[in-house]
Order: sequence, then structure tokens, then C-alpha cells
Amino acid sequence: MTLRRGRYLTMALAGAVALSAPLSGQNVAGEEEVSGELNLPKDMTVFGNRDPNVRTATAIVNGTIITQTDIDQRLALVIAANGGRIPDEERERLRLQVLRNLIDETLQIQEAAAQKIEVSKEEVEQTYQRVAANFRKSPPEFAKFLREQGSSEASIKRQIEGENAWRRVLSRRVEPFVAVSDEEVNAIIQRLNAAKGANEYHVGEIFLSSTPENMPEAQANAQRIIDQIRKGASFQAYARQFSEASTAAVGGDLGWVRAEQLPDQLAAAVTTLGTRQISEPIAVPGGYSILLLLDKRQVLGTDPRDATLSLKQLTVSFPPGMTQAQATPKVEAFAKALQSLQGCGKANEVAASVGADVVNNDQMKIRDLPPQLQDLMLNLQVGQATPPFGSLADGVRSLVLCGRDDPQPASGPSFEQIQSQIEQERVNRRAQRYLRDLRRDAVIEYR
Repeated sequence: MTLRRGRYLTMALAGAVALSAPLSGQNVAGEEEVSGELNLPKDMTVFGNRDPNVRTATAIVNGTIITQTDIDQRLALVIAANGGRIPDEERERLRLQVLRNLIDETLQIQEAAAQKIEVSKEEVEQTYQRVAANFRKSPPEFAKFLREQGSSEASIKRQIEGENAWRRVLSRRVEPFVAVSDEEVNAIIQRLNAAKGANEYHVGEIFLSSTPENMPEAQANAQRIIDQIRKGASFQAYARQFSEASTAAVGGDLGWVRAEQLPDQLAAAVTTLGTRQISEPIAVPGGYSILLLLDKRQVLGTDPRDATLSLKQLTVSFPPGMTQAQATPKVEAFAKALQSLQGCGKANEVAASVGADVVNNDQMKIRDLPPQLQDLMLNLQVGQATPPFGSLADGVRSLVLCGRDDPQPASGPSFEQIQSQIEQERVNRRAQRYLRDLRRDAVIEYR
């Protein structure tokens, strides 16, 4: 752990390379019910020997072929987003999900073409260059990186084309027909003011639908996903691939919500989670939800974790192969030196006395630190240092607090921000129905 705030590969791939995902999922308030009554018999005989567990790997969608190479290269991005830590059996489940995502992507591109909406090669190339820049690579270097991961620039460019095409379809066919009145926005502002000081949670969700018959299977699937995330897999990547909620397209991000805005089962769970903690499977109507608490704050309140710190990081490094017993005297000397620290002005002198390196950072917010350090920094006075932390492999560190700029009282979201959020929620709901209709009308041949 260092003071550098660069994104790790898993988060960068989960964000910069946005994987298309189905937009079906839990019913949203105000959205039409689409289940219908099929009047299926409880006792039946199935004629034929088709095994539902045997799935084909390629498809033709309204005449457009999705090849095995398309699937393999897109799957490689998902695996890279999870640091390569995907068991073989999990890869097969991901492969099926990737195929479903590619089918949706194909339908979106075809719908754009039917609406005479074009995404130029120049536009795709510009977006591709921005993605490469996010990885601090030139386009040729990024193409080489993708090939090393088992993917290709063509796979990402097709994804970029699909996302841009679908965005333009929605801007033409959906957004002009979404309206939000001033009264609706003002009512939300009034509720926010009335709830001032209440806890608010930044939540991620993965929703897995189920029927009464397959509830145990859905619960086991949810537990398997939780286990993978706890082992280091990307929550965002799993949400994009597996979640059946409309938030799948944004990595499961529900945004900031109050407990009373959530279903009772989720509200009870979110209030017990710590920051960056993931829940157990939560039974909800229609399936199971998995929650990740990303952050917590008070509505229209001042959160001390928004304070901006001026820090010095002192790091003692150890040569490869050094044992814990050999390193202990140096760590103890480091801890003793920190106890005698007399303000930040002495930090460089103390560092030199124990052979430590010094790094300065004047723009670190408390909430951006690891959870274990946040509580320490909240109670630290200017001029004091944290106890040593770290490991032999990464070095033992201490943070010296040189200054603190406390946050200003929050004024809350603006009228325009609230209006935009409501509009986006309604556009997402209509986009969900739009894509559902495209799937329903599609001619898909599996091979």
C-alpha cells in the first residue's frame, strides 16, 4: 500500500472497458409488470431429450454471426479484470454470460442501423485512444497489451461501437419522451432537507433472479460469486456479467441511498455492513441480492472523512530473503524513532536516522485511505505519526500528519443534478423494456 492513487488493473478494466450487460432485473417502482400468466401445469411430461445444461457456444443473431473468437476475446477481458483468478468451472459460466452480452450488443448495433444511426470509425478510434490513455499506454502499446491478455483491439472497438450506437438510439427514441416536473424535483429536495443528518449509503448490488423451484441453486450461485469476490475478484466485473438488475451496465452501482429507500431485506443488511464489506446472499422477492457497501456518509452533513490531509509517508524497505527475526530490530528502531517525532518538520531527519524513504502527498482525503487507516487518521493530531504498518515484502510504513483541511458543510445536490438523476433512471427503465422487446423479436440460431 502506497500513497499513489492510481487504479489497479482490475478496477481499470472493470471501468474503462465497460462490458455490456443485460438490462433486465428487479421490477422498478412504476415499471410495468411483464411476467404474464402462462398457466403452466404442475405435473408434465417433457417430450424429447434436449439437455438444458448443454449450451452451444456461438450464435447467429438476425443474420449476424458471433464467432467463438468473439467470445474468447471478450472473455479474456473479464478474466483480466479479475486478475486471472477464475477457476475453470467459473470460466465456463462466464463464457455463457459473455455470449448473452454479445447477443445484446449485436441487437443494439442492429437497432442503430435500422434507425439509420451511424458510429464513425473516427469516433470509435478516438474513444479507443482515450481508453488506452487511461492505461498510460499508446494505442500500439495497448493493442499489444490486449493481445497478451488473449483479447484484441477489434473486440474493444466493437464494444465501443455498440455502446455509442445504443446511447444514440436512446437519445433519439427514448430521452425526448422523458420529462421531469419541477414539482417532482422540489419534493425530493424537501425530503433531503428533512432527512439532514441521516445516514446515507453508497451501495453496489448484484441481483440473481430465481423461481421457488430453483431457490437453492440461486443461493448457491450467489454464495459462489461472494466467495470469488472475497478472494479478490472484481465486484464490478461480476455485476456486469451476472446481475439481472438494471444497474448491471454500471457495475451494480446503486449510487447513494438511504436505508428507507431500499426493500426491507436490503435495508436491514446494509446498516450492518462495514465499508468495503460484502454481504451474504439476501433473499428478496424474486431471487437473491448481494450488497457491497462502498461508502457511508450523512445526508447534507459534514463527514470528517472528507477532510484533505497533508502527509509524509516514511517507508523502511527490506532486502529479499530477510526473515521476520532479522527485520524485527529495524522495525522496533523505526517505531521508537516515530515516538520521538517532534512535528512534521522532523520527519525527514527521523527518516534518515533509520534509513527510511520519504514521500509527500498534500491532496489525500481520509476516505481514500484503507479502512484500517481511516480511524487512525481521524484521531491523529497534526505532527503525530501512525504506528508502523506493512510487510517485509512491501516495506513497513508510517504516515505523518502535517496538516488537515476540514470539509465545508455539504449543500446537497443541485436542482439540475436531481433532475438529471431522475431522467436517467427513467431512461434506464425504458431502455430495459426496449432491449427486452428487441430480444423478443430477434431470430437467433445457436450453433
